[in-house]
Amino acid sequence: MSKHGQSNPPTASFKEIRSRDNPFFKELKRLAQFGRERKKSGQTLLDGAHLIHAYEESLGPVETLIVNESACLQPEIADLIKGREVMLLAENLFRDIACVETPSGIMALVPIPVSPAPDATVDSVLLDGVQDPGNVGTLLRTAAAAGFRQVLLSADCAGVWSPKVLRAGQGAHFALSMIEDADLAAFLKTYQGIAAVTQLQDAISLFDAPLRGAMAWVFGSEGQGVRLEVAAAAPLKVKIPMPGVAESLNVGAAAAVCLFETVRQRQLLIRLDEA
Repeated sequence: MSKHGQSNPPTASFKEIRSRDNPFFKELKRLAQFGRERKKSGQTLLDGAHLIHAYEESLGPVETLIVNESACLQPEIADLIKGREVMLLAENLFRDIACVETPSGIMALVPIPVSPAPDATVDSVLLDGVQDPGNVGTLLRTAAAAGFRQVLLSADCAGVWSPKVLRAGQGAHFALSMIEDADLAAFLKTYQGIAAVTQLQDAISLFDAPLRGAMAWVFGSEGQGVRLEVAAAAPLKVKIPMPGVAESLNVGAAAAVCLFETVRQRQLLIRLDEA
């Protein structure tokens, strides 16, 4: 108790790591660098207070916080670690496990949630061979913002739980059901809503397409697009009208246009029903 009869605020309990030979540090470095290590251990690293807060709001408290010793006095980080046990890394060690160009100064070691079975009745986004981590994270964030709650990723997509994808997703992971290594064509053949894919030939305008039932949108890789066998399993073919000089859109931009046109049509239908 303080002299005024009030409890002192709890302080963090630190365990310092200063050697690259420390077994825990070696484990962190493997997780930061190798997707196979994340899959093998069922763990990943979250970088930044925002991601940690998003995880805890959805899945509960993280057990292991890792802090750069030079960052632990930053107000946001000091508040987050208050009353917790913290692994305190020397600055050069923290840089070794940082997965982004501008590390925030705090990371968390967390278990990767178990993937659910695919649900063939709900709004879904299917990613076919999207290999850029920034694009995958952006697509997850866009899906979550548009109210799509299930994402299926083919085996050749960037690892959805990699630190770079997590950073780009900005917490969207914890609002989504995500299925990696999915057989997209097989899922589409069983899907009980409208399955749509963007393509230039033999397609109708996105703005003329009926997008008001349960939807499964398919988006492909940056270079090759959606594979033929996957595209063939999506009956609705649409194209995004582009009256300007550009011939194509980045996959993240194309997905945003399609998903929010779906939102627009649904909201219009609700207003018409209420009129």
